[in-house]
Amino acid sequence: MRHTPRHMDTELASQPECWSRAADSAPAYRDTLPAPGERIAVVGCGTSLFMAQAAAALRESHGLGESDAFAASAFPLGRRYDRVIALTRSGRTTEVLSLLGRLHGTTPTTAITADPRAPVVRVADRVIVLDYADERSVVQTRFPTTAFTLLRAHFGLHTDTAVEDARDALADPLPLGLAGRAQFTFLGHDWTVGLAHEAALTLRGAALTWSEAYAAMEYRHGPIAITSPGTATWMIGDPPPGLADEVHATGAQWVAGGLDPLAELVRVQRLAALVAAAKRLNADRPRHLTRSVVLAVS
Repeated sequence: MRHTPRHMDTELASQPECWSRAADSAPAYRDTLPAPGERIAVVGCGTSLFMAQAAAALRESHGLGESDAFAASAFPLGRRYDRVIALTRSGRTTEVLSLLGRLHGTTPTTAITADPRAPVVRVADRVIVLDYADERSVVQTRFPTTAFTLLRAHFGLHTDTAVEDARDALADPLPLGLAGRAQFTFLGHDWTVGLAHEAALTLRGAALTWSEAYAAMEYRHGPIAITSPGTATWMIGDPPPGLADEVHATGAQWVAGGLDPLAELVRVQRLAALVAAAKRLNADRPRHLTRSVVLAVS
């Protein structure tokens, strides 16, 4: 029996509308999200960690304040922040709840979640619920990109171009032969490095496909050695000069990220769903994965 990622397909296709809604709602959260100049940390696990990395790098690169990102389990408790933002779709992830509990009363916290009934609502100081972006698929698509869009709009860096590019990402054919590649390398620069890591995670989780991610300039310092015919290297954002030629010389397929970087991630999600279907995998329920990681605490 052939499995199809029904929920994943529907959810990733709804992203343009979700992004527009998030951007429109951003002014309502002006006092809930960090003000310019605040020193902040953004935390998460898995997909949320990579989106946290992208959001923190985007904010700091535009001079809005020192911004760090950490896995919730690796947060430096001895470091002082004006605010900690937690990204958590389920609102039930053990490491996130533990961290917010430890920060209570010492550091203001804001959680962005999809479930208004989740435990994180009782643990964080302030909560933003994006229930319209919740998902039934284990593999995340629209929630992380919608949460990122909310932050991007709050930073004053969202444009309608991102939404239009997302529509193009959904409508335009994927590059010929891409779905048949055996291995994928995703590259980013500055704030898109986090998106590159998320792209690689999406392919690994949904399609059980070997994938990796690097900062674009670091790719030249070793990882390019594994690039060969039958693989693909996908740039999210603007590539360094000459890099495309270097990849072409290996015989690998080069994919230029010509869309808004967040919309480029939508193209990767489409690829993951396509490859999963070709392998007869259920991308909604990947092996060994669950919607949230809830650990037994002794």
